[in-house]
Amino acid sequence: MEKIRRQRNLKIVATLGPASDTKEMMRALFLAGADVFRLNMSHGSQEEIAGRHARIREVEKELGRPICILADLQGPKLRCGVFANGPEMLEEGATFRFDLDPAEGDATRVCLPHPEIFAALVEGSVLLVNDGKIKLRVTERSDSHAVTTVEVGGEISNRKGVNVPDVVLPLAALSPKDRSDLEFVCELGVDWLALSFVQRPEDVTEARTLARGRAAILSKIEKPAAVQAYSEILEVSDGIMVARGDLGVELPVQELPPIQKRLVRGARAAGKPVIVATQMLESMITAPVPTRAEVSDVAAAIYEGADAVMLSAESAAGDYPVEAVTTMDKVARSVEGDQFYRQVIEASRVAQRLSVADAMTAAAREVAETVKIQAICCFSQTGTTALLAARERPRVPIIALTPDINTARRLCLSWGLHCVQVETVNRFKMAVLSGAKVARDYGFSSEVQQIIVMAGVPFNTPGSTNIMRVALCNEKAIYEGWDEE
Repeated sequence: MEKIRRQRNLKIVATLGPASDTKEMMRALFLAGADVFRLNMSHGSQEEIAGRHARIREVEKELGRPICILADLQGPKLRCGVFANGPEMLEEGATFRFDLDPAEGDATRVCLPHPEIFAALVEGSVLLVNDGKIKLRVTERSDSHAVTTVEVGGEISNRKGVNVPDVVLPLAALSPKDRSDLEFVCELGVDWLALSFVQRPEDVTEARTLARGRAAILSKIEKPAAVQAYSEILEVSDGIMVARGDLGVELPVQELPPIQKRLVRGARAAGKPVIVATQMLESMITAPVPTRAEVSDVAAAIYEGADAVMLSAESAAGDYPVEAVTTMDKVARSVEGDQFYRQVIEASRVAQRLSVADAMTAAAREVAETVKIQAICCFSQTGTTALLAARERPRVPIIALTPDINTARRLCLSWGLHCVQVETVNRFKMAVLSGAKVARDYGFSSEVQQIIVMAGVPFNTPGSTNIMRVALCNEKAIYEGWDEE
């Protein structure tokens, strides 16, 4: 079996859907460069999701490489009711009312079946409808209705989404559907759970309690409240997604670039993976090549040091899913080959020296940049060592070695990690031998070249990284140079 190795550090997340539902297409997407498959719980039944999960695992087994699966929960959706005569046009300056009356709407009012919104609104609050195309400002409110003035008009129709950007809504991040889906996908065996419309750290801790360690928790930052509480949300999350769709609706679009940069930098400093998502190659839903602006957008995320970029409809429902992944791969390889890329990455590195493990992974990077090292091999049960090594963004590849397949899959989301499941070891010499074999097998190093091996002793103790060795990548040299046993 051919040993598959990526020629880049960035990871690619591909959303599955009607255009990518077969095992053959999933295999093609992985070979084109997809590292993570996203299951969008907003579309498809649980039976359909289970089928996609099973097909991914079949591809994984056939190719002999761990594949990460991310289940993206729908989150609470706020939608208006229906209209008696079809779509209505709201004119600028007109008055429009939302209320709890289930009767069909017209050009003056419609049902908004969310009393929690009315309870949170104040005079002057903004309501956005249909992805922000319509803007309304509250002039009067009660616990059962809100009267608004139309500031930006447009067409409103059945069940359009409603956003409330400047109010923290008393809504649970997990709807009854989300709770059912969370339990379902955790039992299936997904590696990451993405939480939609997170507003506060308590939303994350609730999901973590329900997940019971069966999946890592990734918080989607798509609400102004989440941007404001970002430090607290980041602290209790395992990873972050910069979800620019709803974030771009609820905030002025010109604020998105600096916010994206700040969110990515924060996650990098914390050593937690961060995905940049939404509309990255949107034109490739219907076109075989992207626009120049889209390529520049993807490149900007890579220069910022994002762990991953994500395809949504491009791979789920588009006409060119494989081409979209291939384009992402080519852009990443081009950017990472640019000398300026290393300057930007290293200038934006945040030094963290809070623990022995922090110091060890920083030292490994410095040694690799001083001596001719081919790869840094991190032997880890839980993945902590590998994540700290990835935070350093070294110039050489990082090989994450673990006996736990679940850890190997989860780490596939993180920058630069080539994840391999290996046999359990209980001596550091065996870890070095294992690292040398993997480095040779996957073409990272030859027998006459050097690698760095890191691990924690005693083995299988999370967070115990405390030993590092520079070794030639062959068994004879390792045995001859070993003097501890």
